[in-house]
Parts: sequence; structure tokens; C-alpha cells
Amino acid sequence: MKFRPCIDIHNGKVKQIVGGSLRDKGDAAVTNFSSELDAAYYAAMYARDGLKGGHIILLNPPSSEYYEATRRQAMSALGAYPDGMQIGGGITADNAVGYLEAGASHVIVTSYVFQDGVFHWENLEKLERAVGKEHLVLDLSCRKRMEQTTGQGSYYIVTNRWQTFTDVKLDDEMLGELAGHCDEFLVHGVDAEGKASGVEQDLVRLLGEWKGTKVTYAGGIGSMEDLENFRSISRGNLDYTIGSALDLFGGKIPYDKIIKHL
Repeated sequence: MKFRPCIDIHNGKVKQIVGGSLRDKGDAAVTNFSSELDAAYYAAMYARDGLKGGHIILLNPPSSEYYEATRRQAMSALGAYPDGMQIGGGITADNAVGYLEAGASHVIVTSYVFQDGVFHWENLEKLERAVGKEHLVLDLSCRKRMEQTTGQGSYYIVTNRWQTFTDVKLDDEMLGELAGHCDEFLVHGVDAEGKASGVEQDLVRLLGEWKGTKVTYAGGIGSMEDLENFRSISRGNLDYTIGSALDLFGGKIPYDKIIKHL
């Protein structure tokens, strides 16, 4: 169980947002924290502290007027910590290699593979051919949806800034199918993301029972008590990230305490 740091970039600034609030229209989001420091500053700090495998996320789509400013921030972070961080947001088979050449250890992909609510194997295969499975992280961020047949809630992968449900149910069968095509999974519990109010416990249990590809969980860790609860529920089998709750981003959990907790 390792801490994976993050750098989320929105409208050209390092931010922490409430995950489910992100909208492409008007480049809007409910913002928990907006930093006056640039992305390279945080990347250099993570490099200094030996924290590998964190993620840089571009939160603006390529159609946004802020996209180039957001991308410049991301590229500066990659330059500050070569081979130390992963990058996601608008990744395709056409641009993935460029991010690796700029210093990313992995590219993180969601919407290119899960387009319009449907899983596209052919796009995953294109990415795998372009960068190799060893450089590919699949973002399986999800939300719970009630099943009409059973009346029970199940987790489904979401895309398009976490607003669109796909037809892909997150379970052991799907994890097994995808594991041979990537190096890691990144899973945001979207309904808990940015709220620092506790993890998605059912999701953490499901992922914690998975014995295959490495999984990093994000969403809802708001205190050291939450972190210990996460360790217990996941059986220590998951890596984790903390965003809004860290004092780096205006929260109450001391970053230095997390470092010592490793």
C-alpha cells in the first residue's frame, strides 16, 4: 500500500475540485482549492521525496480555450520529474507517445477507450501497440447505479468528465479481461472524489479483493482515520491518492505525516 501523489490541472492552474461537478461547458467545476504554485513545483517536491507513480491529470478537454495553458503546466511537471509521474486527460493513440517522450512513465486513458458509453476494444489495442502495455494505465473511475433487475447497486465505469455511464460493469470478470492490456488500474470513486468525507467502502472492498494488476484508488480519504479505515477495508492491497484533504491543497492532513506514514 503506497501513497501516489497527484497534480490536477484545470483552466491552467493546479486545483482540487469536487469530481462529479466538472463540466466542459464553460469549463466549470466546484473548486476546493486553487494553487498559486505551478505544476512543476509540485512535481519537483514529489521527486525530492521519492514518490513515484503519481498522476498528472489535465481536466480541460482539447476544445477548451484553457487547454493549451493546462497542457503547458502538465508538460512542465513532466520535465521536473522525468519518468516519475503518469499523465492522463485527452490521451489517444496519436498523442500518447509524445507524453512518454516528454517524461511520463505511463499514460492514463479513459474516454478514448470508453467512448459514448461503449467500450471500444480497437482503441485499446491501438494504444497498446503505440506505447506497450507496460506504459498504459486504464482509468476505471466509476459510480454506483441501481440494477433494475435486482434492486442492488453496482459500479459502472463513467466517462466524459465522469458524467456519462458506460455499459461496463466493474467486477472481477472485467478486471480480468482488461488486466492483460495494461500495467495498472486507476479508480476514482467519483461520488466520493473531492469531498474528503470517507471512501466508497463497497468499491474499496471490491478492489481490495482483486489479486491481479496493481490498483490505485482515489476518492474520499479525508483524515488519518479514513486512511486507516481504507487500509483495513482494502486489506492493504491498494495504493491510494489524497487530494483535497492534504494541507498542500488546503486540507487538514499534513503532507509530511503521509510521507512518514509510508
